[in-house]
Amino acid sequence: MGLASRAVGMLGVSRGVPLPSLWRIALLFLSIWEMDAQTAVETKPLYIWQTGPWGRCMGSECGPGGSQSRAVWCAHSEGWTTLHTNCDQTERPDNQQSCFRVCDWHKDLYDWQLGAWNQCVPVSMRSAGVQRPTVCTRGEEGIQTREVGCVQKANAEPAEDAICEYFEPKPRLEQACLIPCPRDCVVSEFSLWTHCSKTCGMGLQNRIRFVLAPPLFGGAACPNLTEFQTCQPGPCEGEESLYSLRVGPWGPCSVPMPRQARQADKPPTESDNPSKESETLSKEGDKQSREGDKQSRQSEKTSKGGDKQSREGIKLSSEGDKQSREGDKQHKEGDKRSKEGDKLSREGHKPSRPNKKLGKTNRKPDRPSRQADRPRRQKKAKNKEKKDKMREKVRERLRERGKVKDPETRELIKKKRTRNRQNRPGGKSWDLQVGYQTREVSCVHKSGNVEALSLCSQQSLPVTFQACVMTKDCDVTEWSEWSACSKECYDPNGPKGERTRTRKVSQFPIDGGADCPELEEKESCSPMGDGVPPCIVYSWRTTEWTECRVDVLLSQQDRRRGNQTGLCGGGIQTREVYCIQTSTDTPPKLSSLRSKEAVRPMDSDLCLGISPNTTQLCHISCPVECEVSSWSAWGPCTYENCQDQAAKKGFKLRKRKIANEPTGGTGNCPHLVEAIPCEDPSCYDWLVVKLEECIPDNERECGPGTQIPQVQCVNSDGEYVERQLCRDAILPMPAICEVPCPKDCALSPWTPWSLCSHTCSGKNTDGKQTRARSILAYNAGEGGIQCPNISALQEVRNCNDHPCTVYHWQTGPWGQCIEDSSIPSTNTSVGRTRGDDASCSVGMQTRKVICVRVNVGQVPPKNSEDVSQNDQSLECQHKECGRCRCFRKRLYHNTQVASGPCPSTCQPGGNTKKKQYRKRIIIQLPANGGQDCPEMLTQERECEAPSVCHGYRWKTHKWRRCQLVPWSVRQDSPGAQETCGPGLQVRAVSCRKQDGGQADVEACLKFASSMPPLTQLCQLPCQEDCQLSSWSKFSSCTADCVGVRTRKRMLVGKSKKRDQCKNNQMYPLSETQYCPCNKYNAQPVGNWSDCVLPEGGRMEGQLGMKVQGDIKECGQGYRYQAMVCYDQDNRIVENSRCNSHGYIEEACIIPCPSDCKLSEWSNWSRCSKSCGSGVKVRSKWLREKPYNGGRPCPKLDHVNQAQVYEVVPCLSDCGQYVWLAEPWSVWKVSNVDLKDNCGEGIQTRKVRCMLNTIDGPSEQVEDYLCDPEEMPLGARNSRLPCPEDCVLSDWGAWSPCPLPCSGNSTRERSASPLRQPGEEKECPPTKETELCKLNSNCFHYSYNITDWSTCQLSDRAVCGNGIKTRMLDCVRSDGKSVDLKFCKQLGLERKWQMNASCVVECPVNCQLSDWSPWSQCTHPCGLAGKLWRRRTVIQAPQGDGRPCPSQMEQWKPCLVKPCYSWRYSAWSDCKSEGARCGEGLRFRNVSCFVSNGSGQQDSILVDDELCGDLEPSVDRDTPIVLQEPCTVPCPGECYLTDWTVWSPCQLSCVSGDDLGFGSVQVRSRAVVAQDPENLLQCPEQELEARPCTEGQCLEYKWMTGPWRASSRHVWCQRSDGLNVTGGCPMTAKPMADRSCDPPCIKPRSLCTEAGVCGCEEGYTEVMTSDGLLDQCTVIPVLEIPTAGDSKADVKTIRAFNPTQPAASGPGRAGRTWFLQPFGPDGKLKTWVYGVAAGAFVLLVFIVSMTYLACKKPKKPQRRQMNNRLKPLTLAYDGDADM
Repeated sequence: MGLASRAVGMLGVSRGVPLPSLWRIALLFLSIWEMDAQTAVETKPLYIWQTGPWGRCMGSECGPGGSQSRAVWCAHSEGWTTLHTNCDQTERPDNQQSCFRVCDWHKDLYDWQLGAWNQCVPVSMRSAGVQRPTVCTRGEEGIQTREVGCVQKANAEPAEDAICEYFEPKPRLEQACLIPCPRDCVVSEFSLWTHCSKTCGMGLQNRIRFVLAPPLFGGAACPNLTEFQTCQPGPCEGEESLYSLRVGPWGPCSVPMPRQARQADKPPTESDNPSKESETLSKEGDKQSREGDKQSRQSEKTSKGGDKQSREGIKLSSEGDKQSREGDKQHKEGDKRSKEGDKLSREGHKPSRPNKKLGKTNRKPDRPSRQADRPRRQKKAKNKEKKDKMREKVRERLRERGKVKDPETRELIKKKRTRNRQNRPGGKSWDLQVGYQTREVSCVHKSGNVEALSLCSQQSLPVTFQACVMTKDCDVTEWSEWSACSKECYDPNGPKGERTRTRKVSQFPIDGGADCPELEEKESCSPMGDGVPPCIVYSWRTTEWTECRVDVLLSQQDRRRGNQTGLCGGGIQTREVYCIQTSTDTPPKLSSLRSKEAVRPMDSDLCLGISPNTTQLCHISCPVECEVSSWSAWGPCTYENCQDQAAKKGFKLRKRKIANEPTGGTGNCPHLVEAIPCEDPSCYDWLVVKLEECIPDNERECGPGTQIPQVQCVNSDGEYVERQLCRDAILPMPAICEVPCPKDCALSPWTPWSLCSHTCSGKNTDGKQTRARSILAYNAGEGGIQCPNISALQEVRNCNDHPCTVYHWQTGPWGQCIEDSSIPSTNTSVGRTRGDDASCSVGMQTRKVICVRVNVGQVPPKNSEDVSQNDQSLECQHKECGRCRCFRKRLYHNTQVASGPCPSTCQPGGNTKKKQYRKRIIIQLPANGGQDCPEMLTQERECEAPSVCHGYRWKTHKWRRCQLVPWSVRQDSPGAQETCGPGLQVRAVSCRKQDGGQADVEACLKFASSMPPLTQLCQLPCQEDCQLSSWSKFSSCTADCVGVRTRKRMLVGKSKKRDQCKNNQMYPLSETQYCPCNKYNAQPVGNWSDCVLPEGGRMEGQLGMKVQGDIKECGQGYRYQAMVCYDQDNRIVENSRCNSHGYIEEACIIPCPSDCKLSEWSNWSRCSKSCGSGVKVRSKWLREKPYNGGRPCPKLDHVNQAQVYEVVPCLSDCGQYVWLAEPWSVWKVSNVDLKDNCGEGIQTRKVRCMLNTIDGPSEQVEDYLCDPEEMPLGARNSRLPCPEDCVLSDWGAWSPCPLPCSGNSTRERSASPLRQPGEEKECPPTKETELCKLNSNCFHYSYNITDWSTCQLSDRAVCGNGIKTRMLDCVRSDGKSVDLKFCKQLGLERKWQMNASCVVECPVNCQLSDWSPWSQCTHPCGLAGKLWRRRTVIQAPQGDGRPCPSQMEQWKPCLVKPCYSWRYSAWSDCKSEGARCGEGLRFRNVSCFVSNGSGQQDSILVDDELCGDLEPSVDRDTPIVLQEPCTVPCPGECYLTDWTVWSPCQLSCVSGDDLGFGSVQVRSRAVVAQDPENLLQCPEQELEARPCTEGQCLEYKWMTGPWRASSRHVWCQRSDGLNVTGGCPMTAKPMADRSCDPPCIKPRSLCTEAGVCGCEEGYTEVMTSDGLLDQCTVIPVLEIPTAGDSKADVKTIRAFNPTQPAASGPGRAGRTWFLQPFGPDGKLKTWVYGVAAGAFVLLVFIVSMTYLACKKPKKPQRRQMNNRLKPLTLAYDGDADM
């Protein structure tokens, strides 16, 4: 409906349209609609096939037999799956395919093949949306691709990628890359304009530039390198020369044909048509001109392959030819022509035959002269016949003489002739053939066309022939047999030998022929076979280690350096290392025996591998000092020997024990027993152990009674023994006692007897003991026993009543071991079992034993303990087995410091006698009386004179006669009838030894310098030539630097009469020189050298031990500065000219190192705890820091930076300090009952802290040392019992609490009744109990182990093995340390180790080797040469040892020598002799120059004799080339210049960063034109680039000059300062022209960079109100305008745009500004007031400071300084600067 209605509407609208057209429109719409519908159906099918991924390849076998499948289904276009029948069955994809089943072993058959990366494509070209950057800085990012495929390794056949992907993933196919920015071509600035190519008429001027950098990466091509401009010097007077004579290159050298061949080839004589000749010549010339450019381009390349010998020959001929040196111009020209031919003959051009037509043409004008010379030729023929007859006669005479001579003479003559024949040119090695070569001459028009020769008007044509030598290649013989192997022994592990074979030269290369191949061939070899002996092998051997030395580890301040006896601990020992020869087949047993023998050492260089160490750390066991316990108490008086009790006197003994195991046994311990004589000795006695309770007599309850003692039998040592041993001793009687009755006085028991006041009794001293008791209760008034008085409460008795005479035995050291003949010799086998060389026997040692009385001295033995100890003996081993062993070291020579064998071969250049020395090394020191070592361990002697060197040198033989070009060639040239002109002569060379003997030529080729030239140019003088004598010697000078000297020569023969020879300018007959001015002055040059100690400053310790203490490494030395000698022309000369030895030396000081200096150790502090484990401390103070590389300080305390602490744990015996309480004082009753003397009262007593000893408390100490918890009470309040009250004793000790502590357990204490109570009275309880509380009265105990102490060394040790200790402590549960007995009583386990060995790192100083010998000079000549010597670290520093010095190498200057070198002069202009253009030669000279070798000073020309010893080379380029072919362009010809030198190597960089594209350098050839008409014929300019290494980064930057009016100069400059074209980005080019709108037309105005008008320097701008420049006025200094001035304000442009830079006028850096203090209204501006205020403040400040500085200071009060030495406190940060 919609469509119908729309159609009706359309029809309705177009009623006016005819019906047929409407029908056509409707049909058109219907067809379009149908086509759209069909297209929609075709592009969008409803059902499509879809597939899944292929599955795994399955199969039974590996390889291509597998199969894989995939899922295939039918889907609707909207994505849902449907039936297969809905899809087209013909288009159904396969669901199965064959595949390759990959197995693991396929990895070896297949691999990825990687293709090369393709060109980098910009990302912008691959991606449509990415735009390319407009400005390129570093480069453009790109992508490059490559092909990657899986292939078979064997044949590279492609395979499926799935095979290779099975083993490794497919490599990437593309990668990012960088496309560098395009680099435009960079060229230099133009050179100056050349001269006009013509002297008249219209010519051209050229200026050229060269390429500095080639265009890279698509950059702009190089611009034209040449610019032309026309020039016209003036009109030409005559016609311009249109034709030029051009010579071609020399053809190849050819040998003239035999006469018969020449006559056979000679054409019949007939007159030829000149026009044909010219036509032929023009054709040939045209051909030559076409080939000329090609040949000229190749001329340089071909000239480089020139023959070395002939070039040297050129040089030699130019030096050796007298006539050429005499300045004969004709001879020089001939030489140059011959040189040219000699050079060009080697250039390999195609042979060009002599132009016969040219020869005919040239022959016609010469016929009349030939006819005129015919009589002369006939005369010469007659003279030749006469000469032949004379020669025949001379030969006959010689034959007759030869018949007469004896056979020996004939044999000598024959040998000489044979030798001469061999040395003659043309022998077996030199086949020299002199030939000739020709060149063509043509006439060329300025347009380049070749014309007839007749058009070139020239008097004589150039020479077209010259002599030459036929080129021959080198020819060699067959190889010789292989030589014997250089190694004549068998060593499978060692290096192989060499064998050689040679071949000889049968034909040497002549005139640029092919060089000779290698004449010697080498290959490695190793001899095999039964008869080949084994090789000698060199190995290292060492001596025995020296004794361990500790003294080398001591610091400078160590006091033990003065007394080194008894040092122990860590040390250093050394040994010598030497090289010996051993054989590879030595049996092991034999080698072990040989190693013990003294084997002669060899040169150390023969031993390969690292040599053994020469130093090592060692340890001397420190002797353990004997430690003894304290003395025991004096024992009872006992017999000397209890078995023999006959003596009446006895001894009281006290003893001590050895507490450790001392080194060397107990023989060095002090005496362990001291004795005192006494009376009534007894060996056994009764000891009262306990007194029983007092039992009253008569079985009463109180009153007097007795106490029965409990006794035990003891010996003199206090040990319990059997009771029967005391049968002779008096049994102790029962003690009388009293039990107080209730009314009696009650006394306390007696205290124990005190310590004896003296250990012995003398005249003035008696030993006393006291005891006391106190009153516990007073008696009743009646009937009771009264209390004694106070004196009766104390008792005193004598003790230690023996005299003070103490004796002990003292032993001496054991004596020498003396052989005991009484012992049978069978015991000597003991020595042999130890492997000693000699037998050792058994001997006896004795020592002396004496009796000593303390504080008196030796006494007779009768008073002593044991008389039998007066003489003691000990069996020992008597040894006489040690002897000194040493060996000799081979002779070595000693030149200065270095050593080596005497030269076995010759020594060229110098007859200085060298010395050699030998030394022997001690390998075993004498011991036990063995033979001493010899005193002389070194020997020295002079070397014998070495033999003469068998060097090789070339010997040159006489030059042969000068050979001209053959007559058949030159007969047609003018003057050919005369035998003269340039030629060639040859000679032979042979090889000689230095002593003159003959040698093979191959020896000189290998060892001698380059071969002398075999040919040289020569000149046979013609009759018209001028001949001169040699120059005379220069006349003598009267004085240096004054006058002149001359030399002369004269004309010889007919030359005196010829006018042309009298031309003094061409042939000067005298030369004048200024007299030499020899003035020399010496100047110092360079820096001062290092401070060098004089040689021999070292000292060697024993056996070569070098330690820092023994080496003189500091003190006074010398430093050197080189001297250079100059002559009056400031040229460097030898130092001998200035009478200088080449150095200035001055004394210098190498500061000695100073070690860190500390004080001695302080005493150990007291243990921090008096009971249990604590610490004790000792310290050192810093006295001086180390400097100059001294031994550093140890780590210092963090708090006090000037102290070093050492802390060790300590254990204090808890019983060493005890409280000692005196008896209680008498009661002081406070509540007095005067009747009964009882009641409340107080008792006091003294309590002191005492040092406890073995004999009991001995002396009072500070109370803090005793345990305050255990301190007894010093006063007590109590009740004094009244009469008849019960009196109890003091409470006993508390019973121990049962462990473990618990709240239910108790402890108790008890007291015993001393006086029973009266009637109706009772005693108080005698027992007390209390609960056990943990950490109150009940404690647990456990062991506590302390930390390890620092490693403790012996006082005699510096380092090495020590002992670290820790302490075991018994700790109570409340943390208090108590006596160890509490833990021992509990039986606690002790499983800890209290001592452990440890090591203290030794402070090993850095040990250095000797200085090496001085090296060779770093530069053979010049000012910068240095001699170096070095040393290495033998022993690196360890611990706190002295560090290695930083200076491991030293230098001093070499002797300054002049640097002579050959230098080329500039090439001369190219000249073609005899012609105006064509092939020619250019020449240069070589001269001797001297320089100082620094490269900063230009070389100066000197006499050539000074370079006589140098190899003939320039800049290491041999041989010297003094001429080379060149091309002279013909007038009007357009040609290319020579190649420029290669530019410096340049990297592709951005801002100094290398982009990684490598370096490149370039050279170019520019075009030079001579005629404006030929510009179209010019060749293209050429450019060559090549990669290079070690390039530099060069940047380009725009530079601008000052503005001049509205323009300025803008140019591009390279970073090395070179102005260039190209390289700078054009987008960043600064503006070169500027303009202002409106234009700056005011006077003194200019257009600034900002585009506005400004004023010149010195003028300021006056602006209008709208900001335009009104006028430029001179800047006023202080100009105050009037207030009514209506003129505009004076402002600067800066006010409008202050950010714009100032315009720079010509020659100024910026604008000068003036301060204006007044404003436009005439008032001062605000800033003026501010400046004035600031100036006032500054003035006040200056005055105040001046007053304070000049004020007289007060005298400081001096403080009274305490003279006590305070400890040094330094701010020290450890080892940071030590």
